[in-house]
Amino acid sequence: MAPTPPPHSRRSRVADWPLLPLRKLRPETVPVRTAPCGPRLVRFAMWSALGAGPLALAATLYAPPTAAVQAAPAPHPAEAHAPADPRGVAELFVDLWLRADGSDTDGSIASAVRALAPEVDLPKRPRSAEAPAAAGGRVVAVRTVVGSGTWTVVVAALRDQAGPAPAGSPHTGAPLVRYYAVSGTGGAEGTPVAIGGAPAEVAAPDAAAVPDAQFLRRVPAGGALETSLGEFVRAYLGGGQGGGLERYLSPGLRVSAPKTAVYVRAEVIDVLTDAEAATASAVPADGTKARVRIRVSGEDRLGVRWPLVYRAEVTARAGRWEVSALEAGIADLPAGADSPSSAAVLGGGR
Repeated sequence: MAPTPPPHSRRSRVADWPLLPLRKLRPETVPVRTAPCGPRLVRFAMWSALGAGPLALAATLYAPPTAAVQAAPAPHPAEAHAPADPRGVAELFVDLWLRADGSDTDGSIASAVRALAPEVDLPKRPRSAEAPAAAGGRVVAVRTVVGSGTWTVVVAALRDQAGPAPAGSPHTGAPLVRYYAVSGTGGAEGTPVAIGGAPAEVAAPDAAAVPDAQFLRRVPAGGALETSLGEFVRAYLGGGQGGGLERYLSPGLRVSAPKTAVYVRAEVIDVLTDAEAATASAVPADGTKARVRIRVSGEDRLGVRWPLVYRAEVTARAGRWEVSALEAGIADLPAGADSPSSAAVLGGGR
């Protein structure tokens, strides 16, 4: 049996272990956590806003008042000096004046007249059953004369029907058309239109000279030009049915035939021209032009015969006459074509 070691031998073995140092040779790095600065910035912004509020209020109260300067919009060139047309004002004024009654100054018609001319005198109608009623019908401006800052418009008043003739009067009755001259100022360079007073009844304007003095040569009946124009007129007044209208037109010209009153019969009465070449029986060289006046008799579906007058320009091409412009009835002129010298080309173009 082995001998048991003495107790002090175990303690001496523990004592022989090397002692650990209290501190390590290399110091251990410990991360340092710093407080976040976000809350500080939020608190700083809140206190700044609270402090700036009273300061801004004080600055607003004690700041001197200043007027905001805003540039005025520039006037449109077309509206800066747009002249006013007195024709419409004259038509409205005469229409209201003819219907007004000086005995009813508070009526709507009298108020409308006074709005256009505050100092104007109104017609006075008798208070009796036989008194004529207020004039009715249409008013149309037929002539305008413009002076230096002034104007005069002649207005035609068309009654619905003629009234009975006064007892002992040589006339058959009240005229269907009466003419009134209205004078005023303004209208130029955008100035307001002002009416000078009550209208004046005047005679009918003189008719202008007939602008047909250039048509001195008669086109022979049955010739090439008269035959071509007769076919064109029948196709035109027949509503252009069958698409036969284009064959009588110069290339590029488009004509809209009237559709509302189609004639069942149309014939050419006579043709006058301003060119000697158009009176020949044969067609002249290509490019020859002439202006013509065509008198036509058309019969509608009710049997009424209507005397009609057309003015046109014709051009010779490929051995025939073609309509190259039609006045007071059409249309689109072909590119490069000369427009007629007198009347303007009106409506109907497509």
